[in-house]
This record gives sequence, structure tokens and C-alpha cells, in this order.
Amino acid sequence: MTSNTRVVVIGAGLAGVRLARRLGELGTPALLVGDEEHAPYNRVLLAEVLAGRYAPEVITLPSPTGLLRTRVTGIDRAARTVSCADGMSIAYDTLVLATGSNPVLPPLRGLFTPDRRLPEGVHAFRTLDDCLGLAKAVRPGTRAVVIGGGLLGVSAARALAVRGAQVVLAQQAERLMERQLDPDASRLVLRHLTDLGVEVHTECRVRDVRCVAGAVRSVELADGYALDADLVVLACGVRPRTGLAEQAGLTVRKGVLVDDELRTCDPHIHAIGDCAQHDGTVYGLAAPALEQAESLAELLAGDTTARYRGTRSLTRLTLTGPGSPFDLAAFGETQARPGDDVVRLADATRGTYRKVVVRDDRLVGGVLVGELGTVGALARAWEGAEPLPDDGPLLHLLTNDGGS
Repeated sequence: MTSNTRVVVIGAGLAGVRLARRLGELGTPALLVGDEEHAPYNRVLLAEVLAGRYAPEVITLPSPTGLLRTRVTGIDRAARTVSCADGMSIAYDTLVLATGSNPVLPPLRGLFTPDRRLPEGVHAFRTLDDCLGLAKAVRPGTRAVVIGGGLLGVSAARALAVRGAQVVLAQQAERLMERQLDPDASRLVLRHLTDLGVEVHTECRVRDVRCVAGAVRSVELADGYALDADLVVLACGVRPRTGLAEQAGLTVRKGVLVDDELRTCDPHIHAIGDCAQHDGTVYGLAAPALEQAESLAELLAGDTTARYRGTRSLTRLTLTGPGSPFDLAAFGETQARPGDDVVRLADATRGTYRKVVVRDDRLVGGVLVGELGTVGALARAWEGAEPLPDDGPLLHLLTNDGGS
């Protein structure tokens, strides 16, 4: 069976859905092809579903009109068709790869069964199915080990603790969320988790997953110490999903290489979102994916001047549950260089922390934990990259909410 569609978008995540919907609004219909059985959903909110705050249907995205649920198995660039697992062949004039990313599965002994499946009780945390499987398995008192202390690992540990699990988080780096936060902010995240009963091990390498009758029973650390486990959550980062692009002979490095028109080395194929590498960067965040979708929609709808120039993206995390929410935001360079000006405001009692880094009269980074009233003003000053006004003290940056 063959159908003809001018624009075909592979991937029904945030980027693909935004692109297809925006194209529809601009009068350029697109066919969106997604391989998950669920309606498109907001992956950013999976931890809230795991924590029990949201039902799965709450994170559903507004679907565009043309949505096909099947798995794309190959791209024929010469014929300009894609082949699907159900036997369908879809012709395209323009193809957009919005294939997202896959979870990184660490090279641990015992991680896979003989048929290359994850043992019972071991879960990645990337899809709605992963989330629903974890939610079904967790009970009050369940012994859960989260491997990874980045944004995803911290979110998963918090959600499992809220559900009553006995959680141990194992982080190979020396502190939590070391890519986004400075040491002081990392300590506040650590305190928040430990206050919830999460046991955190940093500078800790996991080497073995031990199973009995195909089900996980413990996790062994590099020093030989064993952690009993009913559940293991793999939160070790993500890797761009580039298999289709590689098979089609497109240029792939960290991700699928694209230019300012988000075009690959094939002028009829574009890439956006987690799978795309633009100007040396694979973002792996929602805001850049959505900006890329908007730029590409304008271009494909006929605006020949539309270009994507990159995103100065802010990392934001809200951990909800019992008690008050725990908010944090980080952007730019949170670690100062020699000669930089740094202003910090910390309140140990309230667990709040604000810091900005200024270089040559320009805001180059910041981190806020606990109270985000100033984040809007700070983000605008950082994104604009304009010289800071000299008619007020630097402290004003941290105390003025800018109308946010």
C-alpha cells in the first residue's frame, strides 16, 4: 500500500507534534508517524505521572489531524519513500526526522537476560510504558535503586520516594546534577532527597545487577557492597536515536548533522529535537526542540528567510509531592572563571539559593533553588546577552522579579 504526502514527520514526541500542528495551522498538512501505541504525550512530565500527581491522560499532547501509528524501518532517499513495519510505503517530498533519543543502558554485568531483555524489576525511564511499568511495580516499602544522579535520576528518585519506596540513588559523579548545578545547589538537592528518606551514594560505580529466576534481587557496587533491590531504575542519560539516519547514509556524529535550515546532507530531509546536532550541539531538552519545530514549520510553509540560530536553554525542575514543591533552575555557566563577578544569596533555613555569574558586564550564567521569582528577569538578561545596566547594584539581579 502506498500513500502520497508532501511532508512526512517521523516521531510523535514534543518536536514532531509541534511541527505537525504548526504546519497544519500554516496550511501545509503533514503526516506524523509515531511508533508508540499511546497518544502523543509530554515526556517532560513522566516523573509527575510516576509520583502519582498526574494521571497519564493529563500529559497527552493535542494531536495533529494526520497521525499514523506504525514503526518506520527504512528510508529510500532515491525514491523518496519510507518503509514501515506494517508493509506500508509512504512517499514524501520533504522528510523530517524527529526520532528523539534512547535511554543509555550502562555496561553492567547481569543487566540483560540471554534473549537481550531487561530482567524483571529493571526499568529504563524514558517512555510512558516505562513509567506505567514502574508505577505498577512500586509499593510502599519497595526497595528501589536508581542508577544515575542527573536530572532524570533525581526526578525518578523523588517520585519513587513519594510513592513510599525505600530509595537508594547511586551516582558515579562526585555530586548530583553536576552538569547543571554548582556545588552549593547540588548540596540543596541532596538535602531535599535525604529529607525524603532517599539514601544517596556519590562517587559510586555500579558494576553488577544480580538476578534470581530472571528477577532482580540486588545491585553490586564497585567496592563490593551490595544493595538489595526489588526495582532498579536506569537513569544514565540518553543518546540521540539516529539509526534510521545512519542506515540512509545521512551524516551523523553525536546526532544527525543539520544546518541553520535544520537540513541534513540530503536537501529533502530535515531533523529536529533530540536526534539533531546543530552547530556542534545536541540539546536533549524541550525548549530547543520546540524552537526548532517552530523555525522549520515557518521554512516549510514558505518563509525562505526562516532560520534556526541555536537556543540558549534553561534547565528547570519542579519536584512536587508532600510538603512544598522543590524548584530549581539553571542556565549558562554556573561555575565562575577567574575574574568573573559572582553574587550569591543563600538562606539555609528556607533552603533557598540564588547565584549569578557576570563576565565583562554580561550575565553568563545562574542557578536558583527554592524560589524562582527572579528567573524570568535573569533568563531575559542572559538570553539577550546585552551589557547589564550600570545604574544599579549587581544584587538587583537577584532581588528584582522583573514582573515575572
